[in-house]
Amino acid sequence: MISRHITYMKRDGVDGEAPTLDQARRQVEHYGLDVDPQAVLVAVRLISAGARVGRAAETHFARFGLSTGRYRLLADLEDHGGEKSPSRLAADLDVTRATVTGLLDGLEREGLIARRPSTEDGRGTVAVLTARGAQRLRDMASEHFGRLEAMVGGLSIEERAVFLDLLARVVRGSAALAAD
Repeated sequence: MISRHITYMKRDGVDGEAPTLDQARRQVEHYGLDVDPQAVLVAVRLISAGARVGRAAETHFARFGLSTGRYRLLADLEDHGGEKSPSRLAADLDVTRATVTGLLDGLEREGLIARRPSTEDGRGTVAVLTARGAQRLRDMASEHFGRLEAMVGGLSIEERAVFLDLLARVVRGSAALAAD
């Protein structure tokens, strides 16, 4: 309930992020809650940052005729020898099987992947990275990885190591948002 309300607060004018710690404190006090306003602020800003990075990623991948999901699927195939079952892709990418099916359909239409019967399970299929799909990844690699490096270029090597540790802990804690 609080995150719904807190996300509508005004920008703080300093770094363009919303809300401020004072706004978070006021919201917590308004609802008479016994929660740490700073923890709420960090969580809300992280959600906002995730959305902003997600939008930027979609713009980035669109330059190459892809979406974030389509890129992740192609990269995962490449990382695993060029083929994988749709169910394994769904599990490894942490998306639904229906999502993978939709991604595969579009990638197949463009000739970036192909489907063939599974040699392990005669009833199933596997997605196979085509030469065209592998070439797309090669063509975009220099710009893609350069932009990723630039995105975190304001952080030192030490700060990036700390950030990775903190991010892993936050991701583990994200289950609290979805818990019943």
